[in-house]
Amino acid sequence: MRRARVETTHEDASTVAAALRPDNTPSMTTDVADDVVRTVVERETAGGLGSTLDDYVVNLTVAETVVRTARGHNHNHE
Repeated sequence: MRRARVETTHEDASTVAAALRPDNTPSMTTDVADDVVRTVVERETAGGLGSTLDDYVVNLTVAETVVRTARGHNHNHE
């Protein structure tokens, strides 16, 4: 079994994590501690692990961008 842990820091970590969880496969877990999103991925092969991590990073980038955009939108309309 191959395993990777990805930890990223966000201003709104719980919202980023909530956006990521629906795309998690059964081999992934995501949790939040303070401002850190922590995701653990386990796969049988290094290739599978790499593919899953590639997908995760894309999803993480989109989630962070959406949260940042929404936060900016909310500040502009208060």
